[in-house]
Amino acid sequence: MDRLIATLRAAGEPTRLRILALLGRGELTVSEIVQILGQSQPRVSRHIKLLSEAGLVHRIPEGAWVFYRLSDADSPSRRLVDAVTANLPEDDAVLRRDLERLEMVKAHRAENADRYFEQVADDWDRIRALHLSEDAVEDAMRALTGNRNFNYMVDIGTGTGRVLELFASQIKRGVGVDINRDMLSVARANLSRAEAGHVSIQQADLYALPFEDNSADLVTIHQVLHYLYDPGHALTEAARVMTPGGILLIVDFAPHQLEFLRTEHQHRRLGFSDQEISEWSKAAGLIPMKKKSLRPTGSGERLTVKLWTFKASADAEMETA
Repeated sequence: MDRLIATLRAAGEPTRLRILALLGRGELTVSEIVQILGQSQPRVSRHIKLLSEAGLVHRIPEGAWVFYRLSDADSPSRRLVDAVTANLPEDDAVLRRDLERLEMVKAHRAENADRYFEQVADDWDRIRALHLSEDAVEDAMRALTGNRNFNYMVDIGTGTGRVLELFASQIKRGVGVDINRDMLSVARANLSRAEAGHVSIQQADLYALPFEDNSADLVTIHQVLHYLYDPGHALTEAARVMTPGGILLIVDFAPHQLEFLRTEHQHRRLGFSDQEISEWSKAAGLIPMKKKSLRPTGSGERLTVKLWTFKASADAEMETA
């Protein structure tokens, strides 16, 4: 009873209700909330501190920045927030102005993300031209996971956030992690455009994920392993956070000889064999399920995209699709 009363008190104040309504539409920094509300930073910080202490919002550090978002979707406090904010009057002038300013903040984010992406777009396009279309790869990704629904997804090395967006309709909650601040900005802008409010972005080291054991029933590692100095360690850490029966989906390149990817694009590994992936996954305690090869058409040295799926438990045999 005391906990409920404290939670209601934390939410039951005009400015804090406005903050909760804003965070219901995506994560924000304190400075962004200050910009939207038109209040001083100390005042806004105090309100956020009270909401955080009541368990209504989560604090997500990202380098020198800190993002705030609502508590997990399946938590009692989140259900309370959703019930309260659902009853806020849509014609309220203050709330309407908040939403208008929120759209301005999102537009500014998108502009910054677009500027960064323009700098790397040529490199991405050059690599994409060497393998089958992204549509073909994404179709295969969804097919290998059985087009089923998941409770909690972790996308390791999320990059642009595209994999989160791809699976957004199949998951209750999802989080993408990346160490690169610029790419996190791109992902955040893309997911905001897609209105995927049930997924979030977080800066994290993929060798030390900030998640509990047995927490995710879908983990994805899309075109990440070839950048790593220790892919096996990354798979072991991915396995740690998987629930029993959870699925790990890996997408990367088959072995190739395109040395320019190493010298110009920081690829530490020129693709992976089935044996390498199998050995690392076995050491991580994972059970092989399915694999698929997407071979390119055309002449010359090109890239074959490989997909592998593994389970955290239960018996299964490797199948070739």
